[in-house]
Amino acid sequence: MKMENYSVVTEFFLVGLSQYPELQLFLFMLCLIMYVIILLGNSLLIISSILDSRLHTPMYFFLGNLSFLDICYTSSFIPTMLILFRSETKSISFIGCALQMVVSLGLGCTECVLLAVMAYDRYVAICNPLRYPIIMNRVLYVHMAAWSWIIGYLISLLQTVMTMILPFCGNNVIDHITCEILALLKLICSDITINVIIMTVASIVILMLPLLLIFISYVFILSSILRINSAEGRKKAFSTCSAHLTVVILFYGSALFMYMKPKSKDTNTSDEIVVLSYGVITPMLNPIIYSLRNKEVKEAVKKVLSRHLHLLKS
Repeated sequence: MKMENYSVVTEFFLVGLSQYPELQLFLFMLCLIMYVIILLGNSLLIISSILDSRLHTPMYFFLGNLSFLDICYTSSFIPTMLILFRSETKSISFIGCALQMVVSLGLGCTECVLLAVMAYDRYVAICNPLRYPIIMNRVLYVHMAAWSWIIGYLISLLQTVMTMILPFCGNNVIDHITCEILALLKLICSDITINVIIMTVASIVILMLPLLLIFISYVFILSSILRINSAEGRKKAFSTCSAHLTVVILFYGSALFMYMKPKSKDTNTSDEIVVLSYGVITPMLNPIIYSLRNKEVKEAVKKVLSRHLHLLKS
């Protein structure tokens, strides 16, 4: 087929989960409620970390970045998804699809790097506590956060551009609930070998390397915790890491299942459920996990809420 015979794609149709019309209203209400919780929970964490001087440390600076990232990430696709759940056409423009993909993929990649940076922060805090203020100085932790965003978006921009410049040959029905790169690659009618190679390398760089760094950090952290003599000291040291470790397991578990498993030609319902898991459920649970597992965050959140309630009463 010659290039001039290709149909120009100006919009896509997202038909994921449309085979369950009876669930559309339920999914709409469920995602809407979770989205509101994500916005409120993560905003509360950000406000608490800004207002409480005790949280002006690298750990909570990274946590604020994570909360802001989760708000942006979910906002990149949930509003569109909610509209599509209640729409008959379920269409999204070509530009809208490309923007959704570059933003959501960039934020997902950024989170991978940011979680590794947070693991390094915990490693320094527990394994080198006396040198922690010197090593994790403001210049370093601000640069580490900034490079997490830069690396994430450079990888996302490369993959998005390399996907959207290829011919779709009129295929514009995406069997997914978002403009997800794996679903879009299945619509392309030319050779995607380069795309697959780029995606494989990106998956190793953005998934496997940060996960390896997290694993190595926690090996040293666990070794240091076990050398602490008092049970109270061990408990306190582990409590500063348990929230981060829980978030890592939730996020990387679903992300690895999605991007590192053998690729099939057809999109499975399980893929869409996994997207909802790391795209909606994990950002919703992050502020809850950190509030429950971290005493300082819990107290800061209570202070902000009590101050807000006091203002409402007065």
